[in-house]
Amino acid sequence: MAVMELTAVAEEDSDLRRSAFKPNAPACKAVVDQILRIIEQADTELLIPCVKAIGNLARTFRATETRMITPLVKLLDEREAEVSREASIALTKFASSDNYLHLDHAKAIISAGGAKHLIQLVYFGEQVVQISALVLLCYIAFHVPDSEELSKAEVLTVLEWACKQAFITQNEILDPLLPEAKSRLELYQSRGSRGFH
Repeated sequence: MAVMELTAVAEEDSDLRRSAFKPNAPACKAVVDQILRIIEQADTELLIPCVKAIGNLARTFRATETRMITPLVKLLDEREAEVSREASIALTKFASSDNYLHLDHAKAIISAGGAKHLIQLVYFGEQVVQISALVLLCYIAFHVPDSEELSKAEVLTVLEWACKQAFITQNEILDPLLPEAKSRLELYQSRGSRGFH
């Protein structure tokens, strides 16, 4: 819990983030390794604080450091809505435009099979999970619109469906994000279908 609180402060304070959470520092590496072990076991009361802590540190990881993406993507398939929601929020911190390495992280989420889990959550998840999953799906679609996996998973169909749901279109985060992601995906997929890549 203390680590979660520290990382929450570090997320907002770039000086603290750079000094206390250098990815190559042995102490930071040990903490991250321990947090990842808990996330991979996925059956402890510390799971949600650890997921939040990794999300809070999203901006400290290098593009090549993708080992935390796959365990978080696996949690999207959790039975518990709260776990899926926190996993999608943490992954959003990796894939959002605020993260300098959003492109690399978005590709890693796709490679880990994130699209199909997110589609399930958007269609069938509880409302709180639907919103957080859709935000993440929008960032991924926006940053990697030319992804063949997104095309095969029919993410555009999901975004079109979402645009017709009142509770989604009234969400202040999704209001600008959803139409932008949808139009970028439409643009790239229409090019692809005409044979341009």
